[in-house]
Amino acid sequence: MYANFILYLINMKPLTQIILDTRRSKSDKRFPLKLRLTYARKQKYFPLGLDLTIEEYDKIRGEKPRGEYKDLLIKINGFEEKAVRIIESLSRFSFEKFEIGFFDKPLSEKSTLPDFYNDYINQLKSEGRIKTAQNYNDSLKSLQVFNPKVSFDCITPEFLSKYEAWMIEKGKSVSTVGFYLRPLRTIINEAIEKKAFSRDDYPFIKKRYQIPSSRNIKKALNKEDLRKLLNYSPTPFSSTDKAKDFWVFSYLCNGINFKDIAYLKWRDINDDRIFFIRNKTKRTKKLDVQPIVIPLLEEAKGIIVKWGNKEKEPGNYIFNIIDKEMSPETIEKKIHQFIKTTNYWNRKLAGKLEIKADMTTYYARHTFSTMMKRMGASTELIREQLGQSSTKVTENYLDSFEDDVKREFAGKLVNF
Repeated sequence: MYANFILYLINMKPLTQIILDTRRSKSDKRFPLKLRLTYARKQKYFPLGLDLTIEEYDKIRGEKPRGEYKDLLIKINGFEEKAVRIIESLSRFSFEKFEIGFFDKPLSEKSTLPDFYNDYINQLKSEGRIKTAQNYNDSLKSLQVFNPKVSFDCITPEFLSKYEAWMIEKGKSVSTVGFYLRPLRTIINEAIEKKAFSRDDYPFIKKRYQIPSSRNIKKALNKEDLRKLLNYSPTPFSSTDKAKDFWVFSYLCNGINFKDIAYLKWRDINDDRIFFIRNKTKRTKKLDVQPIVIPLLEEAKGIIVKWGNKEKEPGNYIFNIIDKEMSPETIEKKIHQFIKTTNYWNRKLAGKLEIKADMTTYYARHTFSTMMKRMGASTELIREQLGQSSTKVTENYLDSFEDDVKREFAGKLVNF
């Protein structure tokens, strides 16, 4: 139905008319001359910078206007001719696009979709958000593979639906489609703010197009697998030992993200607790960002002593993963390699311990939240300890109870 409505709008032509707006007179009893534009049952009025009395307007619209009235008629007709030219030049009409063209408003120095992407990518890089910048670059490249001439005019619900179908046909997952389209949505929002894209054409709403999302795949170790891991003792200071220790450190420390582990400094430790603000939260515009507080267990302290930097100056990083002299690009590469190496050795360890789960760094965070839930902690408390923005986000981290727990509850249906 929506597609038919779009076709109806495409085929419909906006109507123009120059009128004297007599709804309210000025102090000299003159009224403003305006261009009335009618489209899709909506009307908008655009002032032309001329004020006339009703008598003057009637003389201009008379059969044979003379002198100054004839000159004014020529000027008025010029306004309408310009309006028609602009309407015909628009591949997809919107009042905002028309207004920009009619009043010769500059969109911006760079107003193409790729330009907006590249400007945003450069901004992210300047903030040290290298990984996010790469995500936006990947989004743009994917759209350009689908349509090499992709532009703002292309971004319609139909285009997005076709892009999604194309991605699925290529073997990409629904979550990958969302991964590429969320940056596009941000870029469109930026373009709307800068008058380069019409708010009327915004496609990311319920009745037009919704970015697909898949249910989060649970990534938590069950109790038995967690017990196997915690009880295992690798060769001291081996690669496996280091990978296991950092996984356990994350698990014991509120499921701390590995990027945040890399950024921890000695000054963040105070009275057997770690106080820190998540790296992804530091750039938030909120003024009430609360630090995450982690009580340091003896096991976590032992990992810090074992793998921590010996130079404990307050401004030094606790772990030797990154250093202050590195560029943002180098820091991102180092953290990526740290996570990749940790995952590699922990996967090998999982195989040795007959743990079927793909024991990546994500599992440490998910396992922490799931164990907290199983011990009776509220979702709100878990949200606070994870440092997440809402309980809805936290719920995606919470694993379902194990099969034996489900069977136990099911058995109670008949054993009463």
